[in-house]
Amino acid sequence: MIVDLPDTTVSKISRALVNVREEGGAVALGRVLTLIILTREGAVEEVIEAANDASREHPMRVIVLLLPDSYDDDARLDAQIRVGGDAGASEVVTLRAFGDAGRSNLESLVTGLLLPDAPVVVWWPNRTPDHISKTSIGRIAQRRITDAAAQSDPSAWVGGLGAQYAPGDTDLAWTRLTRWREQLAAILDQPPYEPIVGVRVRGAADSPSTALLAAWLRLALDVPVDWAYLDADEWPHGIKSVALVRPSGEVLLERPSPGAAILTQPGQPSHELAFPRRTLRECLAEELRRLDPDVLYGRVITEGWQLLDPPATKETQNR
Repeated sequence: MIVDLPDTTVSKISRALVNVREEGGAVALGRVLTLIILTREGAVEEVIEAANDASREHPMRVIVLLLPDSYDDDARLDAQIRVGGDAGASEVVTLRAFGDAGRSNLESLVTGLLLPDAPVVVWWPNRTPDHISKTSIGRIAQRRITDAAAQSDPSAWVGGLGAQYAPGDTDLAWTRLTRWREQLAAILDQPPYEPIVGVRVRGAADSPSTALLAAWLRLALDVPVDWAYLDADEWPHGIKSVALVRPSGEVLLERPSPGAAILTQPGQPSHELAFPRRTLRECLAEELRRLDPDVLYGRVITEGWQLLDPPATKETQNR
């Protein structure tokens, strides 16, 4: 069910939500959090679809706030409510702020729509302000989710995460590393139990996860990490390979193509692994599983990043 509310107010939206639930038989019981999404026109359906899919694991109220590209229009607030099959296991409220309605304190647009006594998570899937924890919306949230891959300069954005970090912040570039981290940890749990003396990480130029993986390995293993971005003609997207150097040889986890990886270890047969890139829905659902600060992520973008050497140059790679 979809209900449009043109030129409305927050109080009218709240009353409409009650009416929709009563008339349609939908109930609000079981909602575990409020997810606020700050996005732009053109990306609305993609983020709502990801939130709807994630809501099947985390029933929630989703508030999508679209900010104006300009403030020349008259102040107005349009809304749309989705429940039932159009909203997964959630209820979705889309707010379009025009003119000065999008210039004032954004917290006032959502406060009356928050679920009572439920955690608040804010997600910036594309356009993201600096110091998100200090924004009016960020201050009311337990968790704040950004996506370095959606920024105009992903590598620069990752480099600045540590300076802006506050407990509760996280980035989907870190969430996309879960499979890599799990596989690399499993390798270290198997014989031979030799020390790691060096690490090499390679990834595409548009992959901020490459830098975060290098910082995590530098922090966790306390060994030199040689990392670099590859040109698009060498590798198009995501992380390409990780090599763990041991005295007896090199353990290599490498993607020959997107969606698969080959694990090569000295004295053992190679293993082919299913290694697809994680979807937006998977990453969002994982981040919603925990509402406390991700302490390891905070250490990686602060301590790990400071320990990490600058990325290797082409000359270094070709030596």
